[in-house]
Amino acid sequence: MLNHCNLSCPFCAYDKRLDIDGSQAQPEQVIAFIAVLHQWQVQHRRQVLLSWLGGEPFLWPELEPLTHAAHDAGLRISTTTNGTALNSPRIRRHVLDTYSELTVSIDGFTDFHDNRRGWKGAFSKLKTGVYDLNAELQACASSLTLRANVVLMQDNVRTFGELCHEIASWGIDEICFNQLGGRDRPEFYPAHRLSLDDITWLETELPALRTSLEQQGTRLIGGDDYLRRIRGTTLGEVFPVPECRVADSFLFIDERGYIAPCSFTPDHFARNISEIKTADDLDSLIDDLLTTQKCRPAVDCANCPSTQQFAKWE
Repeated sequence: MLNHCNLSCPFCAYDKRLDIDGSQAQPEQVIAFIAVLHQWQVQHRRQVLLSWLGGEPFLWPELEPLTHAAHDAGLRISTTTNGTALNSPRIRRHVLDTYSELTVSIDGFTDFHDNRRGWKGAFSKLKTGVYDLNAELQACASSLTLRANVVLMQDNVRTFGELCHEIASWGIDEICFNQLGGRDRPEFYPAHRLSLDDITWLETELPALRTSLEQQGTRLIGGDDYLRRIRGTTLGEVFPVPECRVADSFLFIDERGYIAPCSFTPDHFARNISEIKTADDLDSLIDDLLTTQKCRPAVDCANCPSTQQFAKWE
């Protein structure tokens, strides 16, 4: 959607302190593709989930009208946000009226989260915004799913369980997690990446944590394959994917309109959504992406970094 954020996270490529081009998706192109997704959904009788990503999506002026257009077309809508917009009653109302899922990013408790985000009072304000959204959700009997995502690093992994129970008490339905990656900010990664001891601790703690969170009504997401991939990263193992089936259920589109099976390969496939005029075109594109990946894989396919490939959502 857009390469812009209002926070300064030292592990993120969209840190506001960085010199980023600030490019944004073209609304006309998005509207046209929403129509294709609607047609595909009707033709295949399969529900489509359209997820807005950034940067910070709620900074995009076109977000609300395009979300209404997608909602009116019968698509399910989700987004991932840093939460700075959730203290606005108008934004919360918009989310409740149009969204099926909302994911908030959180890194740790007060001092850690505030420092990492470069946002004074970040933890407290995020908590208030989620609390208020959840209260309004309950009052209007909305079916919105509230999710939190945590980036795990040496600095916060040992407090992950405590953090999960805290944010579960805010009314969060699901919690997912990523390991700190090194692509976005290679200067930050070496001193903060997960160690093998961290991974072993996480693997040991997760089963009991899942059970205790379930008792709070919160689901912890991330299957065994996902944990194996995280351990493998720490050990320097290689995970080749000779035949990727991600495009059968997931497609990524960057702010230029380039579409690919994952966020790591838009330039490799070099296909633009402006080429996709109908649902049949979209089916043909999916087949073509799968064939191309098998016959002429991207460099990243030799050691796939995609969380969709490794059961993050199980």
